[in-house]
Amino acid sequence: MTNGTLRIGFIGAGANTTQRHIPGFQAIEGVELAAVCNRSRESGKRVADEFGIARVAEDPAAIFDDPEIDAVCIGTWPYRHREYSVRALEAGKHVLCEARMAMNAAEAREMLAAARARPRLVAQLVPAPFDLASWRTIRRLLADGTLGDLREAHVTVLGDGSLDPARPLHWRERSEYSGHNTMMLGIFAETVQRWLGPTERVVADAATFTTSRRDPESGEEYEIGIPDSLGVFARTANGARVSYLLGSHTHAPAAANGISLYGSAATLHWRQGGDRMTFAPVGEEPRPLDPDPGTAGAWNVEADFVASIRESAPVELTGFEDGLRYMQFTDAVWRSWSEGRAVALDEV
Repeated sequence: MTNGTLRIGFIGAGANTTQRHIPGFQAIEGVELAAVCNRSRESGKRVADEFGIARVAEDPAAIFDDPEIDAVCIGTWPYRHREYSVRALEAGKHVLCEARMAMNAAEAREMLAAARARPRLVAQLVPAPFDLASWRTIRRLLADGTLGDLREAHVTVLGDGSLDPARPLHWRERSEYSGHNTMMLGIFAETVQRWLGPTERVVADAATFTTSRRDPESGEEYEIGIPDSLGVFARTANGARVSYLLGSHTHAPAAANGISLYGSAATLHWRQGGDRMTFAPVGEEPRPLDPDPGTAGAWNVEADFVASIRESAPVELTGFEDGLRYMQFTDAVWRSWSEGRAVALDEV
């Protein structure tokens, strides 16, 4: 339990770090923003000046090696998550790492092993944030039999972000930065896993319709290997069938993005926009459903991280064990579509 000032160093200071993490930590009494290291000293200095961070580091090693820094917030792209998380834990520092957890399941295992070797340190991932108000209610409806036997879940994530062929290359389309993470598959798989538990087996197919884009840094065309259209059939450990439909070339889809749960006694539709639910017992029409009283959460990532450090509160959203499970799912999907076969998660 830490009673004094908690000093946090930041490695990577992109949009989520500057819009969410830094303000979140600033709002907590007894937390000091000790240092920031960004892609360049100039960009790091801009962040330090804006938020009053004490020091700008030019190399992440300066943060890992600083005995005065207690915790590290890693806000880089996934290609650095394994290295920086492991180095921070080895240096005796608590870790809050941005999602997606890693480039692949092998890297996620290394991160989890480093965390398990140091059980007194907190290792937390930034959680999938879309269902913070609803997830406890959905888990209760599944656990108490209100939905009956869950038979199918349908996940729909469609958008038109890839329709413009002139749009510059995004880092998420670069496998050397993003690994096997594909569109929003991981964040929705984490959500499904939160509700339903682990997946056992997947069958997937994918396509890349926009195969190249201009890299704004080099000015050259970059060949894209990450899919922009993906379908997955999955079987969960509890016997439910889950279908995922993701695409970024889809203008005006018929329904809003979200997840539908079809049980033997009722149907629940959850919509990403606004974290809204409707509920329909068999034979009835859907009607709005509010979260159970006292269960609706909100963005509390930074406060949860600090509470885990100071009070030894367990990490609920999201632990490295959960991250490994969604990275296994992501890898299994990648292997299935690229090899043209069904893949069990225990293969990955």
